[in-house]
Amino acid sequence: MNSKLPLTFSAFLLASLFAWKATANSPQFFGDPLSGLTTAQMTQFDEGKDEFIQEETQADGLGPVFNGKSCAECHSSPAVGGDSDITEMRFGTITKHHFDPLSQFGGSLIQSQGIGQIDASCNISGETVPPEATIQTKRKTTPLFGLGLVDNVPDQVFISIAELQKRLTPQIAGRPNRVTDLATNRSAVGKFGWKGQNPNLKQFAADAYLNEMGITSPLFPNENCPQGNCVVPPTCDLIAGLEDDGSGVQAFADFMTFLAPPPRGPITRQTLAGELVFLKIGCAGCHLPVLQTGRSSVPALDRVRFFPFSDFLLHDMGSLGDGIEQGQASGREMRTAPLWGLGARTTFLHDGSATTFADAILAHDGQGARAKQRFSALTPREVNDLLAFLNSL
Repeated sequence: MNSKLPLTFSAFLLASLFAWKATANSPQFFGDPLSGLTTAQMTQFDEGKDEFIQEETQADGLGPVFNGKSCAECHSSPAVGGDSDITEMRFGTITKHHFDPLSQFGGSLIQSQGIGQIDASCNISGETVPPEATIQTKRKTTPLFGLGLVDNVPDQVFISIAELQKRLTPQIAGRPNRVTDLATNRSAVGKFGWKGQNPNLKQFAADAYLNEMGITSPLFPNENCPQGNCVVPPTCDLIAGLEDDGSGVQAFADFMTFLAPPPRGPITRQTLAGELVFLKIGCAGCHLPVLQTGRSSVPALDRVRFFPFSDFLLHDMGSLGDGIEQGQASGREMRTAPLWGLGARTTFLHDGSATTFADAILAHDGQGARAKQRFSALTPREVNDLLAFLNSL
């Protein structure tokens, strides 16, 4: 597959049948680094992991409002870099037919913790949803395994996949979320986050550093205002100017870049049969089995075929949409969630509201409704085969 046009849609689906025969270099454990890294790259991975685990303090720039003191606090299951059942709250409202994140009240993301009382002039508590909000939704922590591979897929591949879907399966065709790459100030394809709101891992890391821990950096230099109140006493903010010079953000990005994809579970006759059911009912139309990276100076990332089971495009999910707009993503649109590592998770969907694979499938709406209907028409044996396949990912 080159960067101008991916494999044909049919070839993508057929490739999934034999995908796992080509994974001799698959990691053994969750949280492993990519195979084939150099000594220097392993050092970057290890140092990035240390930074990822390290708890921040007010002296490091934590706060004044935040959701966690370290990345690993939320990305911990089943290993560092995974997901968790922790959910966060986003809110907003509709004003004159347009989404309003209610930034004047600290929106759209709630930072649920504050640094507390430092002295008589500084007492910052966590934020709450304001009464003006008419939209509230939970967002579950996303796993980070294998995202360096995703980051190294050229934007044009995702654009071509969307064009191919529009021609061949227009009823479920997705589209890329076009967002701004803050380092270049140019439009780019968003790949990361529930709405595909970040275009690369460095920006994804910087976004999280600010919005989850309250630490500013060159890409996000402005503090979050607690509940929209930007008048914060000096004792609440011990570091004048940027709180991270970019080195912490880069360390987070290095860790994610070199983090291997999830290991595959046992492949049996039942899981192979379940994969055929997966294709039969149309899940692979959005949960695309295979992608390939572009050229990279890092051999472990250079033209590597991998199996995320996602097209990383936005799809209209109807009632399953969360009502929040980010970038060009509407309230009804969600980025296709990658399914690799699914068997290690305990809650599903963007809000963690599903506790079984079946519940998650049956919640699909909009462009996912036809696959849901086909799932409901399966025989008990086909259902069991499909669920076994999903559990093996």
